[in-house]
Amino acid sequence: MVARMRHIALLVTDPEKSAQFYENTLGFKRAGKAGRGLYMTDGTINMALLQARPEKGEKAGLFHFGMWVDDLDQSEKAVEGAGGSYFMGREDRNPNTFYEVKFRDPDGIVFDMTPTGWRGAVKEVVPADAASKEAAE
Repeated sequence: MVARMRHIALLVTDPEKSAQFYENTLGFKRAGKAGRGLYMTDGTINMALLQARPEKGEKAGLFHFGMWVDDLDQSEKAVEGAGGSYFMGREDRNPNTFYEVKFRDPDGIVFDMTPTGWRGAVKEVVPADAASKEAAE
């Protein structure tokens, strides 16, 4: 199983202010709207800046991370076989939809897996065939 970290979600107190911070300090670009915030990208990884909901016990900080996988069913079996568990979400096979299925690792840390990726993220930083050639040398 090959998985690539291509998404991170942060809970923030003000998504717009946070977006400006990441644009002005680290060169992130806006990639689109998220349900309760917005997506940023560095050209490889998608970063969601999501409005924290204190009334639900949420505080600013790391919310979850996301892995781009080749085969969701195979990846889910590997996660569960290693002590992780399904948390929430469902697969959407619409090729025009970004979706993620959430899991918990054995310590309860939430992460997403998806075979469709995220807006502003790229699956392969180095083309797979180039990486294979480098590894062989």
